[in-house]
Amino acid sequence: MQGKYRYILLTPNYLPGVLNPYLLSIVNVNFDFSVSGILLIVLTLYGFSDGALRNFILLKKHLSIGVILPPNTVTEVAFESALVRASMESKKYNYVMNIRYAPYGDSFAASKAACDLLASGVIAIYGPTDPYSADAVQAHCRAAGVPHIQASWRPPPIRGYEIPSPPGFNLYPEAVALSEAMAQFVKDSDWNTYTFLYDDDEGLIRLQEVLKYAPSTDKWLVRRLKRGEDNKQLLKSLKARGQTRVILDCPSDRVLQYLRQAHDVKFFEDYMSYVLMSLDAHTLDLQELRHGLSNVTCLRIFDHSDSRTISYLADWNSRNPNNIKLPNETHQITVEAALATDVALLITDSVENAPENFEIEPEPLECDSDNKWKIGSEFNELILTNEITGITGQISLDNSTGDRTNFDVEIMELSNSGFNKIAKWRSDTGFVHFRSANDVSDRLAEIWQNKTFKVVSRIGAPYLVERVPEKGETLTGNDRYEGYSKDLIHEILKETLHLNYELEIVPDKSYGSYNKDTKKWDGLIGHLIERKADLAICDLTITYERRSAVDFTTPFMTLGISILYSKPKPPEPELFSFLKPFSVDVWIYMAAAYLMVSLLLHILARLAPNDWENPHPCDKSPEELENIWHIKNSCWLTVGSIMTQGSDILPKGYSTRWVCGMWWFFALIMCSSYTANLAAFLTNAAMDDSIKSAEDLAMQTKIKFGTVDGGSTSSFFKRSNVSTYQRMWTAMESARPSVFVKNNDEGVERVNKGKRQYAFLMESTAIEYQLERHCDLMQVGGLLDSKGYGIAMPFFSSYRTAVDNAVLKLAESGKLVELKNRWWKLPEDAPKKCVLEEATDDGASAAELGVDNVGGVFVVLGIGCGMAASMGALEFLWHVKDVAIEQKMTQSEAFWAELAFALSFWETEKPVEHSRPSSSASGDMASRASSVLRSAADLFSIDMFNKH
Repeated sequence: MQGKYRYILLTPNYLPGVLNPYLLSIVNVNFDFSVSGILLIVLTLYGFSDGALRNFILLKKHLSIGVILPPNTVTEVAFESALVRASMESKKYNYVMNIRYAPYGDSFAASKAACDLLASGVIAIYGPTDPYSADAVQAHCRAAGVPHIQASWRPPPIRGYEIPSPPGFNLYPEAVALSEAMAQFVKDSDWNTYTFLYDDDEGLIRLQEVLKYAPSTDKWLVRRLKRGEDNKQLLKSLKARGQTRVILDCPSDRVLQYLRQAHDVKFFEDYMSYVLMSLDAHTLDLQELRHGLSNVTCLRIFDHSDSRTISYLADWNSRNPNNIKLPNETHQITVEAALATDVALLITDSVENAPENFEIEPEPLECDSDNKWKIGSEFNELILTNEITGITGQISLDNSTGDRTNFDVEIMELSNSGFNKIAKWRSDTGFVHFRSANDVSDRLAEIWQNKTFKVVSRIGAPYLVERVPEKGETLTGNDRYEGYSKDLIHEILKETLHLNYELEIVPDKSYGSYNKDTKKWDGLIGHLIERKADLAICDLTITYERRSAVDFTTPFMTLGISILYSKPKPPEPELFSFLKPFSVDVWIYMAAAYLMVSLLLHILARLAPNDWENPHPCDKSPEELENIWHIKNSCWLTVGSIMTQGSDILPKGYSTRWVCGMWWFFALIMCSSYTANLAAFLTNAAMDDSIKSAEDLAMQTKIKFGTVDGGSTSSFFKRSNVSTYQRMWTAMESARPSVFVKNNDEGVERVNKGKRQYAFLMESTAIEYQLERHCDLMQVGGLLDSKGYGIAMPFFSSYRTAVDNAVLKLAESGKLVELKNRWWKLPEDAPKKCVLEEATDDGASAAELGVDNVGGVFVVLGIGCGMAASMGALEFLWHVKDVAIEQKMTQSEAFWAELAFALSFWETEKPVEHSRPSSSASGDMASRASSVLRSAADLFSIDMFNKH
């Protein structure tokens, strides 16, 4: 078919002094036209007005698309710009936006607008953006068979509720899938305790969906914020409960309001983590709250750096007839504006991709009639099955629900430079994380670079003590303290992590215990919960109760509960302690046995024929027999046997030998028993047999025992299910006066002054420290449990991993052992009295005796030797008397002669007779000596063994 058409050619000319005038020229063009032909028009536009563009697009087929929105929104500009671009790219159609304004949330106005649009003849309706008004519009569109497309959140369908056909289309991410993404992010972030804050009913519905995917072990709180009101009291209560992880669900225009209120009550601090559920949170300017945040995370469903996004934003700025405030940067584009563009693309792309024989003719329809658009169902199917790639990514719709099923969710984290992408979630594959370990470290370094960590501790040697300044020295800051805790935290924060810190002492000097009446923690734990400190370090035991209130690092020291008790004082040594192995009765019985056996041996030897012997063996027929077993020799044999020395003479008779054998058996048993008992007695003298274990403590009532009041040791006994420890706790609770003390030093002092009537239950490391300095104390028994000291911090602190790794690094390098030795062991120049005693106790001479212990033996030896000397002198004098008589000498001469020979130690042979002295001066002396010897002889009868 041939025809002549008149075209309007628009050519912009820029002339000096003329602001963008358009030269319009009428051009007559002859051409061949067929139904299937393609008409090409080259239109060069460097700038165009709405009127000029409309003059051009009037030549195409008009398709009207209905829009219901509040007035003067960016969404309107975005939608219309997308239609204009689609019109320019289309060869057949000119897409026209037919808009009706309805206030947000006014379902009546939205319904009236929908009826007006249907009556005007539209191929589809987009909007409104609130779910309740959208439902009303969707009902009218479904009745008329016209596609209805929305791009806003709507709740998931009610279980068992049949979705009408055809379904309404929604390009906003499907509610259940979006909630699944949020739940998976919470799980991947290791959140097991969090608070959900919302301010409208939609938020509560989203919460329910999130919690469906949350593990059953998670602990969570739900609180509703009052829109437009002061919520500081609510936020204060959450802070007091130690909540640090918050999911905030509210529209983006109210996010800053709530965060400012949280900041005012210090519920928006370094260790807090916030997840903003609004998909527009990334558009907010959080400059005032940006610095120092530990973690603020939001969700985003499109990449603002994509080239399509940048191109469409340029179109918006060129088409803004109502001077609506538009985004200046792509990161300021809201989800609603981005989805409006994608809705326009979906509608126009469905039209462009329709079969060639599919004619799209809009029809005017009335809301109160039963008429439907003839091609409505086919066009609905075209939209449902069409897949496009828009600003928000790939778009495809579920065939049964019309919801968008595949979409990407980017996880954005706030930093000093703004929001940065850290992960991405796809509805079909799940999470993909973009941050490496180095990225995390860099982010933490950025947070901590200007922060001074507050470290709280308590005074107690050797962990932390106040330094005594030297003459002229002024101590300030951390230099005021010294000890194991100070050195350890300095190694971790300053030397390893290169962070600043400030030490402070907890006011109540308590470790931290929970008060059931006030429902609050005191001491170090309370300081952390109230966020008055970032870290707590001292001899703070990791317990289940404390672990439920604060977080702990890996233990930097392992230990257990043991018993501190006074060493027994050794008994005063006795002079005759060698008699202790046998009782007095035994010694008396032994003496009696000795006399009886000696007498029996003497009598039996006189009766036994074999003990009468020939005094001259060469004489075969002696006139007399001799018996050597007089009383002296009998006593000598029994003494030699009991002393295990034996005797040179032995009996020959059967009866005497039998009695000697029985006596030797008796001597063997008694000597062995004495030796063994003496060794045991000497060993036990230095040992304490009062208590040896916790069981001994529990079974007696004489020795009192206690712990630090409110400490982890008392908690161990209080909560123990072991019967022994339960008895001990009952005894401690009922003891009067109280056996509990305020601190370890008080407990040690009480043990020292308790005269072995008080035992103190404390950690083994503290006992090691005290034993190094108190030689009169000892540890009784082994460890009752196993636990550790750790560095405490508020839950979910961003620096936990860094501090924990630093502790492990110090442990592997041996630095922890070095620090402990530095503060536990005495200095090299200090007296090592305790160490020496300990070494002696462990050596082979554990039962070493002093002179005081064996002095009695020396006394007996001295007395015996004295008696022997006396007897020797008497025996000598008696011999002098015999010599004087036999050799007709004076006793004085005999005495001096015998004495002179006796003192000649080199002489080994003695003459039988002495030569007579020339002087008679010794006569008188000998006479006097003879009278003395006669007197002594009357008392002693000395018989020489070899005398016949």
